[in-house]
Amino acid sequence: MSTAQEDEAYPRKILDYMEGFLVSKTLFAACELGVFDHLEASERPLSAAEVAQTLGTSEDGTQRLLSACAGLELLIVQQCNDQVVYSNTGLSSRYLTRTGPQSLYHSIQYNSKTIYLCWHYLTDAVREGRNQYEKAFGVSSKDLFEALYRSDEEMTKFMHLMNSVWNICGRDVVTAFDLSPFKTIYDLGGCSGALAKQCTLAYPGSTVTIFDLPKVVQMSREHFVSAEDKRISFHEGDFFKDALPEADLYILARILHDWTDERSLELLAKVYQSCRPGGGVLLVEALLHEDGSGPLTAQLYSLNMLVQTEGRERRASEYARLLTEPASPVSRCSARARSTTSY
Repeated sequence: MSTAQEDEAYPRKILDYMEGFLVSKTLFAACELGVFDHLEASERPLSAAEVAQTLGTSEDGTQRLLSACAGLELLIVQQCNDQVVYSNTGLSSRYLTRTGPQSLYHSIQYNSKTIYLCWHYLTDAVREGRNQYEKAFGVSSKDLFEALYRSDEEMTKFMHLMNSVWNICGRDVVTAFDLSPFKTIYDLGGCSGALAKQCTLAYPGSTVTIFDLPKVVQMSREHFVSAEDKRISFHEGDFFKDALPEADLYILARILHDWTDERSLELLAKVYQSCRPGGGVLLVEALLHEDGSGPLTAQLYSLNMLVQTEGRERRASEYARLLTEPASPVSRCSARARSTTSY
């Protein structure tokens, strides 16, 4: 029997897709309960009973959760004195604990508490062609970022999400091109400042200004960017409503995918008008293949843009068109794709 015939006889791929949310929720629950943090703090592997006692959870439920995490290769399971005990894998210690060097803890929490709830209304989003904040959270999405930052808690969660993303792949982003000729850099919508930090680390001769909404700047100053880093500064403003200061380079990282083509052109026109002679724009986005065949991650992200924002993911040719429209002309458009498992 061929592989195709076997797939039709037993549709494992479809079953895996159908039950995929079970994996996500297992990961979400383990992080939320502090499983990986507790095991990391322990000097030895722990039994389900020991973990349950510390976390204040049921022993039976905890044993099932730990077993599932072991099945997902997120925990190491072993026998010790006739007892099943668990410990973190290297991957879990690095990415799933709050103190891990490249922790995704806050990113996972945002996916669990915000994105997952929006995706509950994906069918409605496809029918209506718009985001689902009103159904998911009871807030108007007339102003996208008022919905996104609907509370200080939600804004902090989003900023932690972006922080974790750029802590992992930010260096790849800022070194995809040689940015050393650009001495004055503005990171539009720079959020937590994580990408700005990566930029100043890679280019000691450059300064980076984070341009973002006043409340985002305040939060970034208080919780994310040290005042001792003199090469990172802040500029409060709304990049649609306020004038952009002159700069050698403008970074738009995961910005245009939030917006329609019309709003993107509006922003790019402002960038073009403010950019110094010989300056540039660094766009950072997930690219769809020109033939529509993938990659799957970008295709799923584009659906996420539907349920969460006003935008979408695009092909490289679509970004090139935006950059060379009369409203935002550039003399040369260069695109480079990097092979990376992160976004």
